[in-house]
Amino acid sequence: MGFRFRANNSEKDYFLAGRKLGWQPLSLSIMATQLSAISFVSAPAFVGLREGGGLVWLSYELALPLAMLFLLWKLLPALHQSGVLSVYDFLEQRFAVSTRVLISVVFQISRAFATGIMIYAISIILQGTMGLAIWQSILFIGVITLIYSLVGGMKAVVYGDAIQMILIVAGAIICLAFGLYHIGGLAEVVAHTNPERLQVLRFENFGYDDNGFGLLPMLMGGIVLYAAYYGCDQSEAQRSLAARSIPELRKMIITAALVRFPVTLIYCLAGLTIGALAMKQPEFRALIPLDKPDWLVPVFIMQYLPVGLVGLLLVAMLAAAMSSLSSAVNSLSVVSVHDFMRCFGQPMSEAQKLYAGRFAGVFWGGVTLLLSFQAGNIAPTVIEAINKVGSMFYGSILALFLLALTPNPPKAMHANIAVLCGVGLNLFFWLAVPQLFWFWWNVAGLAVTVCVALLLSGSKGFSDSTKIVTAAIPGKHIVLLLVWTAVIFLLCLYLKTVLLSF
Repeated sequence: MGFRFRANNSEKDYFLAGRKLGWQPLSLSIMATQLSAISFVSAPAFVGLREGGGLVWLSYELALPLAMLFLLWKLLPALHQSGVLSVYDFLEQRFAVSTRVLISVVFQISRAFATGIMIYAISIILQGTMGLAIWQSILFIGVITLIYSLVGGMKAVVYGDAIQMILIVAGAIICLAFGLYHIGGLAEVVAHTNPERLQVLRFENFGYDDNGFGLLPMLMGGIVLYAAYYGCDQSEAQRSLAARSIPELRKMIITAALVRFPVTLIYCLAGLTIGALAMKQPEFRALIPLDKPDWLVPVFIMQYLPVGLVGLLLVAMLAAAMSSLSSAVNSLSVVSVHDFMRCFGQPMSEAQKLYAGRFAGVFWGGVTLLLSFQAGNIAPTVIEAINKVGSMFYGSILALFLLALTPNPPKAMHANIAVLCGVGLNLFFWLAVPQLFWFWWNVAGLAVTVCVALLLSGSKGFSDSTKIVTAAIPGKHIVLLLVWTAVIFLLCLYLKTVLLSF
C-alpha cells in the first residue's frame, strides 16, 4: 500500500493526501485507528475476564455521539477552514508559537506512550499465537508498519486503514460465532457468566472509590476524552484536515459515530462469550495467566479455531495494530516537522520537508517501540492503560482549543500556565489519589485549565480580530446524533434483561 501511494510531491500530499480524500475511506480509517488491536484483544478481555469488568464498558460509548455533535458544531470546521497541516498550527494563530510548541510536546509525549501500549497489545497476540518472544514480536510489527507508512504517507495510511477495518470487524464476528458454537449457545453464555458482568449502566458508581466504572464518570469523562481525541489529537484530527470539504468531513464524523457502537458491541459480546467459555472449561482458563486477562482472545484463537481461520485472525489483528501504529507515526512526524523543525530551524524546501518527515517517523517509531516494553505495568488491561494515559492530558488539551475558539482568548503565557496546571493536577491524582477514577481526570483537566486561564487573564485577554470560520450543522444531523444517543442508552439499559431472557 505504501508503494502504491508513494508519489508525494509536497508536504501537504504526504501529511494530508493533498486534502482530496472523501468520507468513505476516511470513515473507515478513523474507526480502524481507534477500534484497533487494543479493542480487538482487550475489550473482550475487560468484558469477559477482568475483575470488576463486564458490559459496563459499553456505557463509555454513550459519550461518542455527544462529543461528535460538539466537534461538528465548531471545532472541526474551524480547523479545516484554517488550512493548517497540524491542528497545533491553529493554536499559534490564536495564541502564540510558544503555545503551539507546548501542546505539541504534550501531544508527542501522550501519543508516544499510547502507541507503545498499542505495540504491547499486538506483542501479546504474537506471544500467544506464534510463540514469539516479546522483543521479537515488537520488532516484527514495528518494522513492517514503519516501512509502508513512511513510504506512502497519509494516503497509504488512510486506504490501508480502510481495508484493515473490514478485516478487524470480520475477525471479531468470527470469534463471536465460534465462541457461541463451542459453548453451546447464548443460554450457556448467560449461565456461566456472573450477572454483574451483564449490567451495562451502573448508576450507583460515581468513581470516587474502588468501584470506578459507572455511568456518570464514564459519560462525563468520555465526552471530554472523545472530543479531545477526535478533535485535538493529531493522529485522529489529521483525517478531518485531509477531507476535501466540510460536507465530506461531516459525513465522515457522523458515519464514525453511527458505526462505532455496533462494532464495539460485537467486541463486547465476543468477550462475554469467550469469557463464559473459559469459566465453563477450566482447561481453557488454565492457559490464561491470572494477571493477564488480555491473553483471552489470542489463546481462544489458537485453541478453538480451524487452522485457516487462525491465519485470517492473525492477519486481522496485525492489520489492526499496523493501522494504529502507522497513524501514530504519521501524526508524530507531522508535529515534529511542522511544529519544531520549521520553528527552530532554517526554512526548508518541499523535498527537505519530506525527508525530515520520514526521519522523524523513524525516530518516533523507535521511541514507541522502546516505550512498549513498559506498557504492561500501567493498568490491568491495555484498553484501560491507553485510556488512562490519554485521560491525563486530554482535558487540558481540549480546554486550550475551547479557549482558542473564544472571541478574546487569554494571553499565551496565561494559557500555557493553565495547561501545565491541568496536567500537573492529573499527575498528582495518578500518583497520590488512586481512589479517584481516572475517567474524572478528563473533567478535572478541562475545568482547571479553563479556570486558571480565565483567572490569570481577568479582563486582560487580548482583543482578537481574526475571524474564525465555522459551518452550521444541518438540523437533520443534530437530530440524528441525538436520536442515536437515545438508542444507545435504551440498548444499554435493557441489554441485561434481553440476555437473561435466554
